[in-house]
Amino acid sequence: VRLVESGGGLVQPGESLTLSCEVSGFLPDGYGIGWFRQVPGEEREGVSCLPSRNGDPYYLDAVEGRFTISRDTTKNMVYLQMNSLKPEDTGVYYCVADSIRCSYYYPWEWVPGFEYDYWGQGTQVTVSS
Repeated sequence: VRLVESGGGLVQPGESLTLSCEVSGFLPDGYGIGWFRQVPGEEREGVSCLPSRNGDPYYLDAVEGRFTISRDTTKNMVYLQMNSLKPEDTGVYYCVADSIRCSYYYPWEWVPGFEYDYWGQGTQVTVSS
């Protein structure tokens, strides 16, 4: 499985960006998929994910109401629509997939020692005036 992100860039506060993640290879239906981000010197944080089965998407509190995650299974694509961007949204955004995470018992978060199954190479998002 290969995850390839695109759509990052430099925007001003209040503007929008849409990140895309192309999924190639066979990703079984039981995998959750979503986005992490990382700022240099800080831990990665889970931003949003879609559970493997029917259920509500997860959003980090800091992005709730501003970001929307979606998936187009016909195109093997996952998207993150980011509106009303803030400087604190700056970071490298990674598309990630895992067989157990993004669920009630296994939340979408950075856990030292736990290895998520698949990571993309990341795309830089910079929000600055």
